[in-house]
Formats: sequence, C-alpha cells, structure tokens
Amino acid sequence: MRIGELAARAGVSTRTLRYYEQQGLLPARRAANGYRQYEESDVRLVAEIRSLLAAGFTLDDTRPFVDCLRAGHRDGAACPESVAVYQRKLAEIDGDIRALIRRRADISDQMARACPGCLLTREGTNDQPDGGGLRRSRAPRREAGTGRILGGLVPAMQDDRTDP
Repeated sequence: MRIGELAARAGVSTRTLRYYEQQGLLPARRAANGYRQYEESDVRLVAEIRSLLAAGFTLDDTRPFVDCLRAGHRDGAACPESVAVYQRKLAEIDGDIRALIRRRADISDQMARACPGCLLTREGTNDQPDGGGLRRSRAPRREAGTGRILGGLVPAMQDDRTDP
C-alpha cells in the first residue's frame, strides 16, 4: 500500500509516517517509480507506536516494541526489551509521584503558615462529607450564592445600604 492509504488506515498524517521513517521506526520500501510502499503489518506497527505515545512513552521508548513486532511477535510487549521499558517507565512514574507528594507537602506547609486557621482537605474527593476544600476551622460552609467568596474563606459582607 502507498503512504496515503497507510496514513488513512492508521489515522495519522503522511508527515507523521515520514517522520517515523526518518527516525528508523517505520521502514519504507520504494517502488520502481520512487513511491513508498508499505505492508499490511505496518498498520499494526503505527498503531503500536501511537498507543505507546498516547500512554506517555517517548518515541525512543517505542523502539523495542516496534522491533518486537518486526521480529514476528503478535504483541510488541512480548519481548524482554519491551518489558524492561515498561519497568523503567513505571519506576519513572513512581519517582514523579514521590516528587509530587513532596511538592504538595511543601505547598501545604506554606499555606498553613500563610493561613494558620485554615484546614486543608483533599479537593475533589468523595471522602469528605462537605466535598472537601479549604476552609477556616469551625467556620460553617456557606451555600452557593451571594457572599460566597473563595469557598467561604472570606466572610460575606453585610449590605447595610437601603434599596432606592
């Protein structure tokens, strides 16, 4: 098949396919007229690359998976080199999680110093009966509407003006 058909079937642009070829991930055979020619298996190869990229892998990370498919395996993860990439990526993600936890603790400490009477709960979780968020201790949560500023952190101002 030619590059346009592969691009359409794989859901990518022809420019993407040329880039994969340039990076040594997608071999293109040339017809007598110079047109790139691809095999049916190249559709699966491009799908594997796209899937890995969508999961956060780099283009270089995809090489062992591509090589595994080219070697005739049904799954790009069937080879030990691919498993090693998975293990490395998981270790990298675990390191990122630890760094984020440290950053969160630092920011929480800074916030506690900036707002000593505030409670910090986990925003957006269902483990708080009131929906979580930041509030001053022992201050009742206000309902949505007039006077609700910064999620109840700032008390509503009483409007003493008379209506004209």
